[in-house]
Amino acid sequence: MGTLFFFHPAIPPLPLPSVPKPTAFPPLSCLRNNGDVSGLHENKSEGSKNVDISQTISNDGQNVKQDNIWQSFKEAQQNILFLNKQRLGAIEELEKTSREKHSLLKKIKKLEAEKQAGAGKDSLSTCSELLLRIDAMVLSSMISPGEASELRSLVINHKVSLADVFNIISRKKDPELLGELRHFSHGHKKIGFHIVHICTEMTPMVPRGSVASYVTGISRALQRKGHLVEVILPKYASLNLDEVQGLREVNVEAYSYFNGQLHGNRIWTGVVYGIGVTLIEPKYFSSFFNREMIYGYPDDFERFSYFCRASLDYMVKCGKQPDVLHLHNWETAIVGPLFWDIFVNQGLGGTKILFTCHGFNSQGIEHPDKLALCGLDPLKLHRPDRLQDNTNTQLVNILKGGIIYSNRVVIMSSIYPKHIIVHNLSHELEPTLNDHRDKLVIAPYGLNKSTWDPSTDYFLPENFNAENINGKAVCKVSLLQQLGLSEHSSSILVGCIIPEGLDMDEKRVKEVILNAKQHDVQFIFLGTSERSVLNQTLESLREELKGDNLKLLPTYDEALLHLVFAGSDIILCQSFLDPTDEIPLIALRYGAAPIALTSEASTNRVMPFERNFINQDHEATMYSKLINSSFLNMSLGLAVDEIRTNTATWKRNIMQAMAHDLSWDGECYDLHLAAYSAIKNM
Repeated sequence: MGTLFFFHPAIPPLPLPSVPKPTAFPPLSCLRNNGDVSGLHENKSEGSKNVDISQTISNDGQNVKQDNIWQSFKEAQQNILFLNKQRLGAIEELEKTSREKHSLLKKIKKLEAEKQAGAGKDSLSTCSELLLRIDAMVLSSMISPGEASELRSLVINHKVSLADVFNIISRKKDPELLGELRHFSHGHKKIGFHIVHICTEMTPMVPRGSVASYVTGISRALQRKGHLVEVILPKYASLNLDEVQGLREVNVEAYSYFNGQLHGNRIWTGVVYGIGVTLIEPKYFSSFFNREMIYGYPDDFERFSYFCRASLDYMVKCGKQPDVLHLHNWETAIVGPLFWDIFVNQGLGGTKILFTCHGFNSQGIEHPDKLALCGLDPLKLHRPDRLQDNTNTQLVNILKGGIIYSNRVVIMSSIYPKHIIVHNLSHELEPTLNDHRDKLVIAPYGLNKSTWDPSTDYFLPENFNAENINGKAVCKVSLLQQLGLSEHSSSILVGCIIPEGLDMDEKRVKEVILNAKQHDVQFIFLGTSERSVLNQTLESLREELKGDNLKLLPTYDEALLHLVFAGSDIILCQSFLDPTDEIPLIALRYGAAPIALTSEASTNRVMPFERNFINQDHEATMYSKLINSSFLNMSLGLAVDEIRTNTATWKRNIMQAMAHDLSWDGECYDLHLAAYSAIKNM
């Protein structure tokens, strides 16, 4: 019987256990009742009986000896197999520990890099915290709005040097801090804009959708370039306050007008990613934001119009004079009419309005009488050239008011150009958008460059960039080895990242995998959450689509997520139209082609205006042109064929795509800076 032994080079082999010597047994004999030795066959002679008994005893002894030896050998075999099993388990634990140690070291390096990259955040946080403390001084009547304005100018003009002087702000009381501010020398020239967002979302406090990621992304990009940004939000009961530094309640009530009366509000301040944040909490209307959801209630107009009026009342009370008030969607669009009809002459004459629209599906259609709740005149605004709805003329359209009462309108759309949005996606607002076409700006969404950068990503075995992409091949080999996939050089690796909250089209996924099997394509499906429904779907796919070229990994792993982007040739994504989906942007950043599961080339579902878009992209964003020219209508099969038949051209196109800055600091920032500059020069 052969036995297979496994030995690891790092662990010396165990010695085989020695086989014990057979035990010597005494001769067997039978005794009569009287104690004499008895034979086994009574019909034989006494001598014959003795011979037969001796032979029998001898044979039995040999058999017992062989049985004992065989039993000892089997026990030795079992011991060896057990020890080998223990050894293999120990080896596996050592390798697992080594992998975990390697991953931990990478995370530590990543944190150190982020700390180094964010060395300037201290000055931004200091500046933001100083501005919030100045607000509190005005509210408590310690200083006048005029002096507050001068002190804000001081803070804004001296962002860098202030961080060196005003450290440990949170430990200083207002009088001490005010004295230091008054003695701080003037002498630097003002740089950048002062921007205040009035909005209903911001990551990570309200990580709900496209507005949340946009407000944080563009604000951080602006601050990195020397501008000062503040954010005013409702104080929802569901706020995530983990990333808020120095959260404190201002010990003075701020009053605001609503429904014919003044109502008190609690004011909270803090700093998020270096951005000063003010939270407004109604006292009398406490139920407005003490709810499970952010949106979707019958009194949404009342809730958000209260917040908008309270934000402006707070700004005037504090003496804030930002360069730009930045509004978002219909929920804060009412700030536009409020600003120009009521607040512009209350110290805000130098402020301009920029309105960002993230879509036209929800426009805030209301009865005109409700405008009076926040102090507006319904008769003045219920007109075709003001807020009157274009379709139902008995009602007012709050989103329309945001467009009309702003100096610039930024429409966030990564894919569609201006003429497509105006003519096909504006939901009855086409006449309004045409009348104000000159102030429309189309801007793409971005991604966080500090998190997603293959040239500095510490989760990768070798970094790479658009100029030198060799490290991507190293990442691919590492990924294949880690997942136990074939390392055949001709195979094409397709990654599919399934974001949290996405309902995966199981039928479509099966279709794509089965169609690609004949092309020597390997698939990796990676989930980004622990959702049981997703896990069940992936397990179902695993059972049905068994094969050596398919890996389904439902459990989220940050290091593996980065490696999948870096090692894949193609990244499957749901579509290019979801503004909250960063997957196509990250894929391009990491040198992988983003291919939509719902690609028109594979589903034959090209909408009429999309066909028109192909030949009319002169008003599109850079990202839109890139996607449209290379990937929008490309199926997975076509992409695989291109990689195999036009390898050099494909690689050149991928490297050109990598060179584009698709972060918030790139095209998105440039377009916003141009919009801010244009309205300040009006």
